[in-house]
Amino acid sequence: MTTTVGKVGVYLVHGTAGNVGTPGAPILHFSLMVNASTGAVSGQARQTQAVQGPMSDVLISNVTGQIRYTGLGEYTKIVSLQGSAVITVPPPAIGAYLAPFDAHFAINDAWEGVGGWSLGGTSVENVPVTSEH
Repeated sequence: MTTTVGKVGVYLVHGTAGNVGTPGAPILHFSLMVNASTGAVSGQARQTQAVQGPMSDVLISNVTGQIRYTGLGEYTKIVSLQGSAVITVPPPAIGAYLAPFDAHFAINDAWEGVGGWSLGGTSVENVPVTSEH
């Protein structure tokens, strides 16, 4: 289990956001390096979806963000992430475009909570966020 209680320095967290197990639901998989002392976050994410199309498997390789510590209630941290991804246009069109990415999570020390994200034309809100154990 990934926890941040007593963590110092830099640590790695892997997790997912989305309704895992729901057919066709978009899922965000993230792998992030967190600087515990500054709250700076960087890494990558991947949006997957079990439907055919340009958004079915999208790599977001330049994710950056910040953790803010609230110290209040069930969710003691707020995470904001930003980045972009190259989206390939399906045939018969030709080309690709740069789609903006942003995410927000309200989590506890074990990276369990609720959140959402947007990528290109996809917007997901109020879904579970879990760390991979």
